[in-house]
Amino acid sequence: MVIEHSTPEKAAQVLANPFYQTVASSFSGTQEYMAMEKLGQLSLDASWDLIVVDTPPSRNALDFLDAPQRLGSFLDGRFIRLLTAPGRGITRVVTSAMSLAMRGVSTVIGSQMLSDASAFVQSLDSMFGGFRERATRTYQLLREDGTSFLVVAAAEPDALREAAFFVERLSAENMPLAGLVVNRTHPTLSSVQADHAATAADLLDRIDDPGAELTAAVLRIHAQRAVTAAREVRLLKRFTGAHPRVPIVGVPSLPFEVSDLAALRAVADQLTRRG
Repeated sequence: MVIEHSTPEKAAQVLANPFYQTVASSFSGTQEYMAMEKLGQLSLDASWDLIVVDTPPSRNALDFLDAPQRLGSFLDGRFIRLLTAPGRGITRVVTSAMSLAMRGVSTVIGSQMLSDASAFVQSLDSMFGGFRERATRTYQLLREDGTSFLVVAAAEPDALREAAFFVERLSAENMPLAGLVVNRTHPTLSSVQADHAATAADLLDRIDDPGAELTAAVLRIHAQRAVTAAREVRLLKRFTGAHPRVPIVGVPSLPFEVSDLAALRAVADQLTRRG
């Protein structure tokens, strides 16, 4: 991004700066902001029909949403504004033009570190406005009708609790929510109740016959699945009770890994099925 939005000379100066290297590797939200920047670039490229941003888990998605504001707060900070003030080279910063507090900062972090920070910020000064404008524009893109957020969660208490938190955050930010995909569900394949299946299996165990043994095993598998399905239904009812307007679709647990196009097509069939 630095190379794309600056001259080769300035880009080389920024990339070689120790302060930049520290910020790029450790500043909170750097990766999320880079993702936001890339999304903005892709949205301007007419060669793409659809852009999918995958951010597992949802905490990363929240970081993605917060990245523009976090960057803006960083760039608007008093220390950054001080270093980018017109006519304030680092020499004036550390000597006559600065207060005792600034000289204290120099004493704590070292004059070289302060010098690197000043050089980094001043070299990027002309780019800061562009950063903020692009981040704001992309953030607004996330609110438009052509954008949809899809929350994916397993039918487990912690996962649905996290999904609910993300849904509430999207609502607070006026983000368009398409719905919730409940992944790897366990719907029953028969209407036989779990306790009836277990009782029938126990009765079949008394019969000395291979067919009865196999039938009993199938009934026990069904009983276990029915118990799991009932628990998942209770959890989803709790979610829908709190968020009745959120559409929900379930994708059953598949007996194979989703690692090729055929498997993806099977998942797509589950997502788009009716009834």
